[in-house]
Amino acid sequence: MPDLEQALGEIAAEMAEAPDRGKVATYIPQLGKVNVKKFGIAVVTNDGRTLTAGDADDPFSIQSISKVFTLTLALGEKGDALWKRVGREPSGNPFNSIVQLEHEHGIPRNPFINAGAIVVSDILLAGHRPRETIGEILRFIRFLADDDAIVIDDAVAASEQATGFRNFALANYMKSFGNLTHAPELALGVYFHHCAIAITCRQLANAGRFLAHGGRHPATGHSVVSAERARRISALMLTCGHYDGSGDFAFRVGIPGKSGVGGGILGIVPGIASLAVWSPGLNANGNSQLGSLALEKLARIMGWSIFSPR
Repeated sequence: MPDLEQALGEIAAEMAEAPDRGKVATYIPQLGKVNVKKFGIAVVTNDGRTLTAGDADDPFSIQSISKVFTLTLALGEKGDALWKRVGREPSGNPFNSIVQLEHEHGIPRNPFINAGAIVVSDILLAGHRPRETIGEILRFIRFLADDDAIVIDDAVAASEQATGFRNFALANYMKSFGNLTHAPELALGVYFHHCAIAITCRQLANAGRFLAHGGRHPATGHSVVSAERARRISALMLTCGHYDGSGDFAFRVGIPGKSGVGGGILGIVPGIASLAVWSPGLNANGNSQLGSLALEKLARIMGWSIFSPR
């Protein structure tokens, strides 16, 4: 078995010297201020080891990775009835695209594109005020990570609110089709805030452990979701977790993953480990350029592709 700690060190050293690091997401002004030279990676194995390299304890904006956790909560509340309001197919379009909503009557393709995550936020709002729903999401991620230090970056939330015109358009369009039950600005308030959670690679890898453990929280042994639901969430991560770059990520890396425009990626190797990587420079599809490359190298070294023979 290859040495995991050595592999992480070598990958972090290589990424530190990489000349082409992608471009930070300037369309959200606060994200445009992040140092593109940053790189961190963390692995939490199912046998209880935590290994890190680089800037693994620097907080970054979780952005769309939060959609894994809001989907988990919404499935707990609605079960399979959720799929009447959002699909399970790859979009083949950018994360903030509106083009498919007209043809598909306001039903987003999947819960990981922006439109789908806004619907999920609307579902979580039922019977609550936005502040209560945001608090519930934050508490859930803290519980999964076993870390109360995780917070919402209010500056990022305000930056998204001030510049999120496409997301407002998506929400209003879905409202016109009857696929939002609350006022668009309320669902968007929840959406902007859960995307603005600040998290480190170490915390994120810990938060994803339940998916690597078949739905169980390893610290308590209690079930977060059923094993079947954990498999289904992981399947959606594999097919839809990188927007219109999902197929390429599955081809190159071969594990379920969810990216965010803050430069983070959560990866799951079922039964083996939860991974988190962060490098803020993005590729053309809005996914971390060096993060994707690092996970590709790590999966190859360790033989972690889900398509590899065990």
